[in-house]
Amino acid sequence: MKVVVQRSKKAQVSVDGKLINEIDHGLVLLVGFTEGDDSAKIRAMARKVANLRIFDDELGVMNKSILDVGGAILSISQFTLYGDATKGNRPSYIKAMKGDKAIVLYEEFNAELNKYVKTLPGVFGADMEILITNSGPVTILLEI
Repeated sequence: MKVVVQRSKKAQVSVDGKLINEIDHGLVLLVGFTEGDDSAKIRAMARKVANLRIFDDELGVMNKSILDVGGAILSISQFTLYGDATKGNRPSYIKAMKGDKAIVLYEEFNAELNKYVKTLPGVFGADMEILITNSGPVTILLEI
């Protein structure tokens, strides 16, 4: 399981020009799954994301989590996180979990995150447009 975490001042997801979800302050997650991912990894990743200290404290040091500062999470499914371009120029996505299995884990992950902080999803498998005002910028890659 891979998650790209971006600290965001504002973000939104649209499909076919229709706004699906948006947040004003919090985190944008790009979420990918591979074979072997399971509920235990989902719980561990949700806990890691919720407690990740990438928000500034009173001294300007990244020492606070989203739990400390409030806000919400915009969670976007992203199978291309498992793209492998080591051979040639066209990435292979063979390591990405198949959609019928990945959607179950994506929904479970979002439900687990919702136990910590309000989490809004994109549309699994859709051609989405994501607008992100990255704060910092702060971008962290997590892998479990």
